[in-house]
Amino acid sequence: MPDPDHSERLAQLEDRIEKLKAKDAPKPHMEEHYSQAHLAWRMVIELVVGLLIGFGIGYGLDSLFGTLPLFLVIFTLLGLAAGIKTMMRSAKELTQETDDTPEPGEK
Repeated sequence: MPDPDHSERLAQLEDRIEKLKAKDAPKPHMEEHYSQAHLAWRMVIELVVGLLIGFGIGYGLDSLFGTLPLFLVIFTLLGLAAGIKTMMRSAKELTQETDDTPEPGEK
């Protein structure tokens, strides 16, 4: 007949093994796919929003001063530059996150 203390220790060991297996289990591929798509859309939206804000400011200033193409072109280009800068910052954050996460099997 097995010792009750031995059975309890065995149950605790099995629980610890299951927790470690669950922690190291690979994530489903679908989750990562949607995560990458989300980040890609975020970058595209940041670029487009920068363009639209620059276009709006330029058009507003041109309407105010009566110089239609001048400020529109300048602020649209500035909006493009700001959108690209924001997009590159997001890409840099993404690469830092992926560099910080260990590969499966690494400790």
